[in-house]
Amino acid sequence: MGNFNVEAIRTDFPNLNVPVHGKPLVYLDNGATTLKPQSVIDAINHHYTQETSNVHRGVHTLSQLATSAYEGARVKVQKFLNAASEREIIFTKGTTDAINLVAASLGDTLTTGDEILITEMEHHSNIVPWQILCKKKGCNLKVAPINDQGELILDEFKKLLSPKTKIVAIVYMSNSLGTINPVEEIIKLAHANGTPVLLDAAQAVSHTHIDVKALDCDLLAFSSHKLFGPTGCGVLYGKESLLNDLSPYQGGGDMIEKVSFAGTTFNTLPYKFEAGTPNIAGVIGLGAAIDYIEKVDWEGMQQHKKELLTYATEQLEQIEGLRIIGTAVNKIAILSFVIDNIHAHDLGTLIDQEGVAVRTGHHCTMPVMEHFGITATTRASFSWYNTHEEIDILVKAIKQAKEIFK
Repeated sequence: MGNFNVEAIRTDFPNLNVPVHGKPLVYLDNGATTLKPQSVIDAINHHYTQETSNVHRGVHTLSQLATSAYEGARVKVQKFLNAASEREIIFTKGTTDAINLVAASLGDTLTTGDEILITEMEHHSNIVPWQILCKKKGCNLKVAPINDQGELILDEFKKLLSPKTKIVAIVYMSNSLGTINPVEEIIKLAHANGTPVLLDAAQAVSHTHIDVKALDCDLLAFSSHKLFGPTGCGVLYGKESLLNDLSPYQGGGDMIEKVSFAGTTFNTLPYKFEAGTPNIAGVIGLGAAIDYIEKVDWEGMQQHKKELLTYATEQLEQIEGLRIIGTAVNKIAILSFVIDNIHAHDLGTLIDQEGVAVRTGHHCTMPVMEHFGITATTRASFSWYNTHEEIDILVKAIKQAKEIFK
């Protein structure tokens, strides 16, 4: 085990002190949402108790304070992603909202026969918006297949790139398989084809340093709540030149410069895509989450999660009748599995009695389940506050559940 001080980290997360069925909480559902450090909770509480106001345009003190905190969070996100400008940071409701924004705005530029390229391992939020767009515009959705380890078949991806491909939309790290896609190579291939790339970084954002300049991605989306921040808030990064060319997603307050019945002129970036009152407290909470993350030993944290994944894999593989779904060589701290003769929902319910929180179901990746010929998996997803001892509790709870089903 490394020198990462997991016990010190755990003291920052009050939810870990909440017992479940009289047992200590073992929270292994980080792929769905991460727990929140006290500093994030305090930042949200401070906004609601000390500076509640709407942002922008207000001249009174509370509005100025709220606006400063809100826009300060935008700068934090810009630096966190190494974006060229805060104008490239659009606040959204989350990853799903961000992808829908891109699909709707990009759709204005597409025509019949144009193609959109995704992969078989995508989350539903990176499938359904494109299907809706294809139906409206007469475009074609192309799907690059995966192999039985849950890895993208890159040669097949290359074959699907064509002069008609208008965007590549791909998950950075799979939420149901843990697979880390070769996004650098994918971006280079797409750009050589003259095609922009959108990365779904919902899982990646808490597992790897994201440098959008180094990646050279055109668009990237993530959710605050998977980065130790609050729900209902997220980010769309986009290259400024591309965002300037896209039409607004929604109309209303803050995204306008001037409105008359004769016509409307739109606001500049980033506000062109931020209609209406935003999730002010959520954005401030996201900024606090980034402040917290940047104080953590990132290298030690990554090593700790690698050790957790290795240990959990070794322990689960020893359980008779258990099969891990997603065995990519390059993967993050996510383990999805099935057990002979036990449905995932039954397993999840039983191990919850031991205080263990996992996710069960299709994880909004039904095509992945279909590929592997299953309907659901049990998914344990790890974060930096998890421990080897918690994995032992998970394994013990699974074995107890197996005994019940004998």
